Amino acid sequence: MTHRVFLRELKLTDFRNYARVSLPLDSRHVVLTGENGAGKTNLMEAVSFLSPGRGLRRAALADVARVGAAGGFAVFADLEGMEGDVEIGTGTDGGDDALVRRLRINGTAAKSVDELTDHLRVLWLTPAMDGLFTGPSADRRRFLDRLVLSLDPAHGRRASDFERAMRGRNRLLAEGRFDPAWLGGVERQMASLGVAMALARQEMLGLLTALVDAQDLSSAFPSASLALSGFLDDEIAAPAIDLEDRYAAILAEGRYRDAAAGRTLEGPHRSDLLVRHREKNMEAERCSTGEQKALLVGLVLAHARLVANMTGHAPILLLDEIAAHLDEGRRAALFDRIDALGGQAFMTGTDKSMFSALGDRARFVTVSDGHLNV
Repeated sequence: MTHRVFLRELKLTDFRNYARVSLPLDSRHVVLTGENGAGKTNLMEAVSFLSPGRGLRRAALADVARVGAAGGFAVFADLEGMEGDVEIGTGTDGGDDALVRRLRINGTAAKSVDELTDHLRVLWLTPAMDGLFTGPSADRRRFLDRLVLSLDPAHGRRASDFERAMRGRNRLLAEGRFDPAWLGGVERQMASLGVAMALARQEMLGLLTALVDAQDLSSAFPSASLALSGFLDDEIAAPAIDLEDRYAAILAEGRYRDAAAGRTLEGPHRSDLLVRHREKNMEAERCSTGEQKALLVGLVLAHARLVANMTGHAPILLLDEIAAHLDEGRRAALFDRIDALGGQAFMTGTDKSMFSALGDRARFVTVSDGHLNV
């Protein structure tokens, strides 16, 4: 049995279309219904700010504060967390500090937003992700890195440090500064960080694959076969130190080519996540729209199960418009899968009847133009 992590109360101040709102909750799932534009997704975005990063919309902090608000925005949550009861507050102060996100845990300023992962893990699925399999590889890398972050919070820091080092190398190349000492040092840093990123991604795919192999093949949602391509594809099984030497050599050999291109052409920033419909043995991008949606739902649910198994704490799920394109039978199967995870899920939809199969397992909240009716 996994430990149930859940929000007891959520308070928002000047967040999107909410001037000030308080939502009391319990351990049940939360279904938010209302017309389009009422603010359902805004509420879930607020919950996503209880994890590191820029939330499920990846919005600039300055754009999150309510239009016309004098200051910034604030999100407060009282929850049963991974380490027990905890109060979390995050937001911005507005003005010159509008781009600085602050975090307080039990009233004490946190050193880093990464501390949030000590108390809860938040995973999400939104309609914007429906084109994941047919869109650019950058979207799939970002999706995969979110999966890795849920189990390895240091992955985000490695990725940002790699990007910073790569920008430094690109700048040196653009300025024609081919000093081997400077470039060699930067490239060794990129090699260490880049290989660590690639190995973390491969480990996540291995764990997910093992879980999918062991699951019930009669599931209402298809399973995915996963692989990575685009960076050290044939060498990833080698010892890490050998991979670092190999990548550093690739960077050194490609300096003039990269200078001409204006960017670094090889590295983990060029990787792509390859997904296949396992039962049909077909690339995900060739599947029908409905099959792609079902694949994505199955993948997110499998990852949520992996997080619960690995941490002993069920994640909080944010599922925006999750039931919109599912028939009644598949909706009921979805809700059973969500409930079996043992955590709290927030779900949105325009029609309350689509969630009837949840029954008393959910708390239903009607959202109307920034107001809540519980």
